[in-house]
Amino acid sequence: MTSERKNKMGRRSFLMSAGALSATPLLGCAATQASTKPAAPSGPTAPQALGRRKLGSLEVSSVGLGVQNMSRTYQTTVPNRPEMLNILRTAFDQGVTFFDAAEAYGPHEVERILGEGVAPFRDKVVIASKFGWNIDLETGERRPGLNSRPDHIQLAVEGMLKRLRTDRIDLLYQHRVDPEVPIEDVAGAVKDLMAQGKVLHWGLCEMGPQTLRRAHATLPVSAVQNEYSMLWRGPEAVILPLCQELGIGFVPWSPLGVGFLTGAIDAKTRFAPGDIRGIEPRFAPENLPHNLALIEQVKRWAERKRATPAQIPLAWLIAQKPWIVPIPGTTQMAHMLENIGAADVGFTPAELAELNSAVSAVEIRGARLPEQVLVFSGVEAPPKK
Repeated sequence: MTSERKNKMGRRSFLMSAGALSATPLLGCAATQASTKPAAPSGPTAPQALGRRKLGSLEVSSVGLGVQNMSRTYQTTVPNRPEMLNILRTAFDQGVTFFDAAEAYGPHEVERILGEGVAPFRDKVVIASKFGWNIDLETGERRPGLNSRPDHIQLAVEGMLKRLRTDRIDLLYQHRVDPEVPIEDVAGAVKDLMAQGKVLHWGLCEMGPQTLRRAHATLPVSAVQNEYSMLWRGPEAVILPLCQELGIGFVPWSPLGVGFLTGAIDAKTRFAPGDIRGIEPRFAPENLPHNLALIEQVKRWAERKRATPAQIPLAWLIAQKPWIVPIPGTTQMAHMLENIGAADVGFTPAELAELNSAVSAVEIRGARLPEQVLVFSGVEAPPKK
């Protein structure tokens, strides 16, 4: 994937040449230093003290960190583990308090990496993880389908606690809706875990809207996690208004469009075997050149706001609602610092309206996911008998 690698280096060089990075914050910032805002940089926005937002009643940093690829990247390479731990700890030094994992990532291995990484400051951060795929509790083997049976949820969380080196999950999501298990039964299992002090808040991912209503009526939901970005705006039709109605926070996964919105992908990009983007229709050779019109808009706004292309879509998400918290993932220190710097990129109401209009004008061609993956989204749980 030669052109993507070249563009990724360009993204890093752009950030560093603008003076947004320095050796000091990379190596040894104390947590207290993150609260001191440095002078405004002369180039793109640098990481500064992160604000706080609420997901329901759960307070988190205004930008989180998704750790999904810290055990294996999209390109199927295995990142350097000590560097992943360094990124996690530097993120905390820079004000990040929200870290997102799942038993399915690895499987299991990402939770181990996160648990080790945040162990020195566990009580100062929010750990989110997810259950729901049919994963062997001992070996981590991925098996067909889903499993949200209450007895399995209990055992899955016990495994999470061990891997994460903690006594509670701050935010526990159902990763996908199990079409065989009423959501009331899932909520009941989570409620039991809350009574045991092993879970503090819960949420759902990619669920159908009626399932969200039923879940929230049974046990108040703190957060919904769905794909949402400039590249995929589907939640705006139903899910975001529903979250606003019910007082539920929203956590966009893939807020950078699996790297697309950083400008790291161009019309010549082809993906490595095993990289899911290689089978996503929106990145197919017949669709990709058309969809790059969105990147042209992002780049224009990056220049206008003296930011990097990656910071614009993240700042755009933050500006949509005060209860939206993106969780960009990365395995590169420079990109992590760049991403959290998006919290300092602001838009006036007029600018936001103009940017929304520009984004809406680009019609994205191609489905967001392969059909065999997409079938797990928007599912409604069966009725409670």
